[in-house]
Amino acid sequence: MPSNDVRILLQAAVPTAAVGAVAAVVSAVVAGGKGAIGAVVGTLVVILFMGLGLYILQRTAKSLPHLFQAMGLMLYAAQILLLFIFVAAFKNTTLFNPRAFALTLVAGTLAWIAAQTRVHMKSKILYVEPESSGEKPEKTGHSS
Repeated sequence: MPSNDVRILLQAAVPTAAVGAVAAVVSAVVAGGKGAIGAVVGTLVVILFMGLGLYILQRTAKSLPHLFQAMGLMLYAAQILLLFIFVAAFKNTTLFNPRAFALTLVAGTLAWIAAQTRVHMKSKILYVEPESSGEKPEKTGHSS
């Protein structure tokens, strides 16, 4: 994974982990140990899903740039659907507090999207690949 991709991943994952840590503390105070576990599991699910989505999107951008926008829209729709499936699957669990899990999923997802948006707005990503230094561009037209 190129350094730019790792930078984007870290700058989105760190704020999400911070939101997850706050959610774990609040959940521990409100719902006890099971609330904290639910918040931690929710945070890990968000970081895993969104990080995997970012990786897939970056690979698509490099190999199939003409599908980038459609893939991004499909990917985000699939991520939201999978998060809803996780909430539905664990709504009656006794392993952790499902409400803390669900609220942390929502808060973590919003934090990830906000952080990723901020990173993309501040980054200076080239829209075209620069020419390599070994090749000279071909002249066209007259040079009078």
